Amino acid sequence: MEGKKLGAESICTTLTRAGLQVAPSTYYAAKTRPNSARATRDAVLRPAIRQLWEDNYRVYGARKLWKAARRGGWEVGRDQVARLMRAEDIAGAMRTKRVRTTRRDDTAARHPDLVKRDFTATGPNQLWVTDLTFVPTFAGIAYVCFIVDAYSRTIVGWRVASHMRTEMVLDAIEMARWSRGTRLTGLRCHSDAGSQFTSLRYGERLAEIGAVPSIGTVGGLLR
Repeated sequence: MEGKKLGAESICTTLTRAGLQVAPSTYYAAKTRPNSARATRDAVLRPAIRQLWEDNYRVYGARKLWKAARRGGWEVGRDQVARLMRAEDIAGAMRTKRVRTTRRDDTAARHPDLVKRDFTATGPNQLWVTDLTFVPTFAGIAYVCFIVDAYSRTIVGWRVASHMRTEMVLDAIEMARWSRGTRLTGLRCHSDAGSQFTSLRYGERLAEIGAVPSIGTVGGLLR
């Protein structure tokens, strides 16, 4: 039988012997039956839905894609969009888990709060406020350290890295030193209680430029 094509009749006979009652007429009727209205409409909508998903950077889920389709003039339901997305094997971008940028080190000495929520300054280089934040990217999470002069609201130092180690904070201080001077006596540098700001190296680096660290409450200061 190798190389010999089997006809519908012989296949149906074999299936019948195996306990599956399939008549040749049933096969031919299904083969010649025209597509249903749903299948015909799906054939039009599927490429349209995929194109909308592609046009929106492959991040839209069913709800946003449904709204985009409605704006584009397509009369389609949300559940239908979800079904077509499954048929096309596409999905929206998933939210990542909450990223924590403030991680306390309870074993480290904590500097006093020299600001007491009063972020006013009468001149430059009197009060700097620093904090860590993050930016989701296609390549992963990018962590950013900012140092802001409270007097002018100018970013005097910053650093972007793929980690939250103390080194990124020290690099931001180095940028601020380069832009504002190597000796800034009387400067207070305020931050939260993250382990990067309670580290010994952070305090030593500020002391080198005549600044003193100040620790406020846990939580973002610049966001």
